[in-house]
Amino acid sequence: MGGQNRPPTFTSQLNNNSMFTSTMNKGFQLTFENGWTISVQWGPGNYCEKRNMGNFNEPASRIKWESLTAEIAIWKGTSDHTFENGDIVKGHLTTNEVAEWITKVSMW
Repeated sequence: MGGQNRPPTFTSQLNNNSMFTSTMNKGFQLTFENGWTISVQWGPGNYCEKRNMGNFNEPASRIKWESLTAEIAIWKGTSDHTFENGDIVKGHLTTNEVAEWITKVSMW
């Protein structure tokens, strides 16, 4: 998810640092006042329950798209956060785990 491979987005900016961004009906991004962004995605190709279900654009054609798990990616500017295993994406997270990461990133 980091760097050049980020999906097309729609952004609503509240001030110069924080914003909400939606991504093709299969996820969202939160950018915090501290400059860090967390992306939460749950669609075809993402490390989640729906990884191998449907084509990449299918979530955008649905009114509702849901998954039991999601992947996250975290970055600040052009620097991707690296997780403990060396990856820049952490997959198959539950809603509680995603919430924990959102809280952590908001406080960095």
